Amino acid sequence: MADSARRLERTRTELAEFLRSRRERITPEELGLQSSGRRRTPGLRREEVAALAGVGITWYTWLEQGRNIGVSAEFLDDLSTVLRLDAAERRHLYMLTQKRPPREPARSACTVPPTALDLLSRLPDSPAFVLNLKWDVLAWNSAADRLFGFAAQPMEQRNMLWMTFADERLRSRLRPWEEQARQILTSFKRDFAQAPQDAEFAALTENLSRMDPDFARWWKRPDIDGVCNGRRTFRLDGLGDIELAHITMTLESDRHLRLVYYTSLGTGAGADAHDGAGNAEPEAGGEAFSTWLRAEP
Repeated sequence: MADSARRLERTRTELAEFLRSRRERITPEELGLQSSGRRRTPGLRREEVAALAGVGITWYTWLEQGRNIGVSAEFLDDLSTVLRLDAAERRHLYMLTQKRPPREPARSACTVPPTALDLLSRLPDSPAFVLNLKWDVLAWNSAADRLFGFAAQPMEQRNMLWMTFADERLRSRLRPWEEQARQILTSFKRDFAQAPQDAEFAALTENLSRMDPDFARWWKRPDIDGVCNGRRTFRLDGLGDIELAHITMTLESDRHLRLVYYTSLGTGAGADAHDGAGNAEPEAGGEAFSTWLRAEP
């Protein structure tokens, strides 16, 4: 009980300091208020924040002093708007007031950080690319372009789901296509569920439904697959069928950026890698696949 009381007291102190710091960084002019006379402290006054958030000055003062008072989610939303909190600060405010942050609408990022681009360039023999929430392919390395043909796609069609169903070359390489396409689609549904009202998501699935009867039929099914890792078989010219392992790693969770990495086990760095039990991964035609990646298409 004593530990809980201390933690609660510390949280209230952090809340008080957080609100005060955010209030003091905003000028009245930023919110369309007239600055009257000299101010003893920078930023907004407490009474200005209270009025803009629709609460009484006494109540808001108690909140900023860290007193034990209850708050509603509606008030926290209003206060976040007044204090111009970003998404991370808004979540922090909710946690400090012991409230569960509401789910925020997901957005698909359009840019890739330079560090991720540098990472892609350092993987010459391993196909790797960056996806956003809608599965648009935002960046890729030369190995991924050789395997998937991203550069040949118009920008509006450079989307992993679209290419799985609409790109004939990729369809011919995925073996067996139907099994893999269904797995890819059910995995996409997991991300679609985070932005069901997004117009771009809707346009993508509606266009695919009109274009491909298999997609239209499978899209209506309730199957959901959260698996992002596994193995995928490709049929490659001059090489035949080869099984690649793939894994998806989060680059930026707030922006839903992910790195998808493919490797033929048993080649390069992977040949020296061991699992927790000390077992090396088996050979899987890695040298031949690396040669194929470096060859002219």
